[in-house]
Amino acid sequence: MTDTSLTKAIESQTHSVWQQLYRSQPFWVTIAAIGLCVVLSWAGTDSRGEQVFFTAQNFNNVALNFSFIGIIAIGMTAVIITAGIDLSVGSVMGLSGIATGLTLSSGYGVEAGIAAGLLTALACGLINGFLISYVGLSPFVVTLGMLSICRSLALVVSNNKMFYEFGPDEDIFVSIGGGSYFGIANSLVLMLILTVFLGFMLNYTAWGRHLYAIGSNENAATMTGVPVKAVKMSAYLFCSLTAGMSAIMIVGWMGSVTNALGMIYELRVIASAVIGGADLMGGVGSAYGALIGSFLVELIRNGLLMAGVDPYWQGTFVGLFIIFAVALEKIRSHRSS
Repeated sequence: MTDTSLTKAIESQTHSVWQQLYRSQPFWVTIAAIGLCVVLSWAGTDSRGEQVFFTAQNFNNVALNFSFIGIIAIGMTAVIITAGIDLSVGSVMGLSGIATGLTLSSGYGVEAGIAAGLLTALACGLINGFLISYVGLSPFVVTLGMLSICRSLALVVSNNKMFYEFGPDEDIFVSIGGGSYFGIANSLVLMLILTVFLGFMLNYTAWGRHLYAIGSNENAATMTGVPVKAVKMSAYLFCSLTAGMSAIMIVGWMGSVTNALGMIYELRVIASAVIGGADLMGGVGSAYGALIGSFLVELIRNGLLMAGVDPYWQGTFVGLFIIFAVALEKIRSHRSS
C-alpha cells in the first residue's frame, strides 16, 4: 500500500469515527451536560455572589442522586433494547428496601439483609420476565401490575412504619451505602462497575448481540436461533436486580427506609435511559448512554432546585425531556434512512 492510499484510508477511518460520534445521541447528551455545567457554574451563585453549584457538597449531592438513578437506568437500558419496558422498578426498589430494613431490624446480619433485598428484587424480575417472555403478555401491562403489587406489599409488610434500627451490623450496613472508596461514594463506584459490565456484555458477548437482535426484529431473531424467551427474561431479571442494588445503597446512605422509597423513580429511570439514547422501539441503547442520561437528568433537577423552581414542576420538565429525546431520535432515524 502506497503512502497516499494509506493516508486516504486513515482519513476515511477518522471521518467514519466522527460521523458515528455526530450521529450518536450519547455524544450530544454529553455535550449538553458539559454546557449545562458551564451555565450552572456561571449562574449558580447566591445573593452574596458565592458559588452554590460548584461546591464539594453540591457535587457530592449530584453524584449520589444520579448514581441511585443511574444504577437502575443501566438495567432499564437492557430491557428497552429488547423493545420492552419496566414500569415497576420504583416499586421493586421500595419493596426491596423494606425487605432489607425488616430483615436487619429483626436482628439478622448484614449478609441476610442484603440477600433479602436482592432476592426480593429477583423474585419480582422473575415474575415479570416469565409473564412477558413465556406467557406472552404485554410488558406495559405486566410491569404496571407489578408496580401496584410491590407498592401494596411494601405497605403491608412494613405496616406503614419506618425502619431505622438495623440490628447488630448497623454500622457495617450504613458504611456500605453511605461510605466511599478513595473519596468516591460507594454508590457511584457500583454504578461505574455496572456501566463497564453492561458495556462489555453488550459489545463483546452473545447475550448483548441477542438483546439487539430481539429489539430490532424479534421474529427474525427467533428464526435465526436466538433463545428469545430466555434472553428477554434475563433482561428483566437484570433490571430488577439493579433496582434491588440501588435500594440497598440508598437505604444504607439514608440510614432508614419507608414504604415511600422509590416513588415515581420509574419516570426518572426511563427518562435517563431514553435521553441517553435508548430507543423505546428497541434495538438501540448503550451503557454509557444510561450513565450520561441519568447525569443530565440530575443536573436538570439540581439546576431547577437552585433556581428556586417548585419541586412539583420537576416531573413536567423530565416528561418534556423524554418527549424531546424520543422526537430527536425519530428525526435522526428518519434522516439516516
